[in-house]
Amino acid sequence: MYVPRHFAPAEDAVRDLLVNHGASDLITMTPQGLLSTLLPFEYDPDAGEHGALIGHMARANGQWREPVQGEAMVIVRGPEAYITPNWYATKREHHRVVPTWNYITAHVYGQLVVHDDPAWTEAQIRRLTDRHEADHANHASHADPWSVDQAPAKFIEGQLRAVVGVELVISRVEAKFKLSQNQPRENVEGVVDGLEARGRADDTALAAAVRTHNPRAATPS
Repeated sequence: MYVPRHFAPAEDAVRDLLVNHGASDLITMTPQGLLSTLLPFEYDPDAGEHGALIGHMARANGQWREPVQGEAMVIVRGPEAYITPNWYATKREHHRVVPTWNYITAHVYGQLVVHDDPAWTEAQIRRLTDRHEADHANHASHADPWSVDQAPAKFIEGQLRAVVGVELVISRVEAKFKLSQNQPRENVEGVVDGLEARGRADDTALAAAVRTHNPRAATPS
């Protein structure tokens, strides 16, 4: 990944992205060519030297059966959005501005391990479900978090037979937080204000990220 110096994030920011991301693309080079599946992953910091991303996929998905040539990769994404030059204060001065795209992403590389083991997969599904159900409960005015134990045991057993566990044991991470760090302060503030006012999907989260990761962003009053 091409990462200019001003878009290189701190290690704690990358770890936060891995902990809090949603679904990501698992990509493998195989004898059948490139294969990719969008999967929800959980970050396990205690697996291996650099941690691991753990998930599961449908047993009917042939990707897990194909031998991986070299490393596998998971593309993790944070918020992203189009940035219009109209938000830049310097546009009014000299018009030497162009549109761009702000985003947060990480390419996570490592060895792909398949866990054709119902116990391992059940533990992963419980962990994944508990995290997202807790987040749902925190934002909902009603409804207790759902748990695997609420479903009939025989039903869960059948569901587990239909999936296999996958684990990317991380060897390295290349991350890029492109958040207007190469712009003067007045332009950064314009980007934050513009994103918050536009209010499309990801705009609010991206505005917060620009403010958090950009030393030129003003502290909100």
